[in-house]
Amino acid sequence: MNLHQFRFVQEAVRRNLNLTETAKALYTSQPGISKAIIELEEELGLEIFERHGKRLRRVTEPGQLVLRAVEIIMREVANLQRIGEEYSKQEAGTLSIATTHTQARYFLPEPVAALRRKYPRVQVVLHQGTPRQVAQMLRDDVAEIGLATEALAEVDDLVTLPCYEWQHVIVVPAQHALAAVERPTLEQLAAEPLVSYHPTFTGRSRIDQAFARARLKPTFALEAIDADVIKTYVRVGMGVGIVAELAMRDDPPGGDLVARPVGHLFGSNVTRVAFKRGAYLRQFVLTFVESLSDRLTGSLIQRAMSGNPVHYDL
Repeated sequence: MNLHQFRFVQEAVRRNLNLTETAKALYTSQPGISKAIIELEEELGLEIFERHGKRLRRVTEPGQLVLRAVEIIMREVANLQRIGEEYSKQEAGTLSIATTHTQARYFLPEPVAALRRKYPRVQVVLHQGTPRQVAQMLRDDVAEIGLATEALAEVDDLVTLPCYEWQHVIVVPAQHALAAVERPTLEQLAAEPLVSYHPTFTGRSRIDQAFARARLKPTFALEAIDADVIKTYVRVGMGVGIVAELAMRDDPPGGDLVARPVGHLFGSNVTRVAFKRGAYLRQFVLTFVESLSDRLTGSLIQRAMSGNPVHYDL
């Protein structure tokens, strides 16, 4: 048995047992993948996949156990590669970060710039997606670090730590009636068309829950994943915007938009940083994560990655 066979089995499962897509993803031939998987099954003396003709239909019960072992092996292979990079190139390499648009646009620029100043030979790659896509990119080893508000804490094979706390703000044109209201109510917001995040992004679940508890049914005139887009549509009169407070940091006071905090309505949100459980974190990765919060220290991160519980307040 060899790593190619393990990689073929792993990728076939990721591609929903479609060997054509698996071959495309791995830049090889479908017959070659089929042959390698059959040879692995013969060597193990069991069937990893149940078949219908030449098509894979499902993972067998012993195949599930094989897949778990393959996941561990491939994770440790990735760790070996990172350890090799750590000691052959002490201050060079690639840092891949999976995150949402809000984090990439408003929170990460300063930490990324600081990392590049300290490690100029480190290349940073940003992968943007939904929180669930961020979690999957970590699981698939596409990224080493994930950063998002929703979903990450729900994934069992990720280690997540609180990074920073934030609240929503409403955004309206300066001439809007709510611009003069210091503490808007849910009833006032429900009476307006709203422009906010897609339900899977940036604390939107807290917004929906607050309206549901109050038995109010607001009208969302537009949903987007990008706070800049939301503000653009607020400017043209589409409705009252609801965005993360960080998204208003670059808007000067006295501008054309007015922001009002609404943490009293929707509560606070916590953005979390996440890693694949069992992954090896290189020194420049730890340095970068430490820069995200003054509560995140290298020793705390390593303790969490080793499986020990970590508790701290933001």
